[in-house]
Amino acid sequence: MINQSYKNMLSQKSVIRELSEYATARGKEIGYENVFDYSLGNPSVPCPMDYTKKVIDMYNSKDPMTIHGYSPSLGIEDVREKVANSLNKRFGIAYKAKHIFMAIGAAGALAHAFRAVTEPGDEIIVFAPFFPEYREYIKRTGAVMKVIPPSTEDFQINFDAFLEEINHKTMAVLINSPNNPSGVVYSPETLEKLSAILRDKEKEFGHDIFLISDEPYREITFGGLECPYPSKFYDNTLSCYSFSKSLSLPGERIGYVAINPNCTDSDILAVIMGQISRGIGHNCPASTSQLAVASVLDETADLSVYETNMKILYQALVGMGFTVVKPGGTFYIFPKALEEDAVAFCKKAMKYDLILVPADNFGCPGYFRMAYCIDTEKVERSIPVFREFVRKEYGVNC
Repeated sequence: MINQSYKNMLSQKSVIRELSEYATARGKEIGYENVFDYSLGNPSVPCPMDYTKKVIDMYNSKDPMTIHGYSPSLGIEDVREKVANSLNKRFGIAYKAKHIFMAIGAAGALAHAFRAVTEPGDEIIVFAPFFPEYREYIKRTGAVMKVIPPSTEDFQINFDAFLEEINHKTMAVLINSPNNPSGVVYSPETLEKLSAILRDKEKEFGHDIFLISDEPYREITFGGLECPYPSKFYDNTLSCYSFSKSLSLPGERIGYVAINPNCTDSDILAVIMGQISRGIGHNCPASTSQLAVASVLDETADLSVYETNMKILYQALVGMGFTVVKPGGTFYIFPKALEEDAVAFCKKAMKYDLILVPADNFGCPGYFRMAYCIDTEKVERSIPVFREFVRKEYGVNC
């Protein structure tokens, strides 16, 4: 018999993916250049040429087994060492190769981190707004996801609600900064307060509480803002990273877990994750991807277009009367809809070929997300259409 749980998921498909598919279909009708598709967070800038050159060079010169053979379960040793050295240089933490577990993107990193520090029935706390797929990522481990409602005035952590929710079943806290969908970067003060609470609660409950930090947007920040590195604030931190956004390599599916050397069982957690791979089949990331990213660890794609697009949208949205917290990073902006029902708001926008994502599934009803990883020219062309939409549907003159 077919697994009923997965059959049920067919009626609960990703809203983001459904809207992206609609935008693609609509584009075939009217030309995709005429569809203002803000649905999918798919990087829009090319990867660094050094990455491409490295791949070409390897395919021309390396032994086929090196680039096409299975990688070790924990990742290629030399790559792990280079990742550790790069992180040490940037953040001043004494990682070694043994603290790095190579993973199939951030999703693969999270899949291993969740399972490494929880048992079925344990609780993982998540702060809204959050990436909707966290629900399934956590549910499939047997752990229970507990959601902390957002502080919508700045989208930093709602600590009053957090203190009410954390309890002896809490084994992990998941954060995402810079945040998808709000674009907000957690401040050093936020991370200091969170870390102090976790240390106090570890003593109170008599067990470890791990901070799992989902960091695929770490390199995309604006106005010279630096994204504080959570592992510098709290020892029991597992940093889950992907090169998808920083290097524009989402299709390569390559990332890692960086285990704070000072956390509990830091010397064996990567080995444990290797055993987890045996149970979930989420193992042995592509050798080519590992070897190629190891040569460009201190590079990024040209990410400047995202800040340009953010500024255009932020100014336009504020001018139209939207309430929106200015993003500090990522390629998302997260305005409040002009009516309580953001789903209805986004459906009305579709009549104008504006594809916006309602935020109900992000744990923040009444808001919507725009992924502005598109050409600046298209962003600029969308503004008059947006003004027409709010004028005709909501009587907003701007």
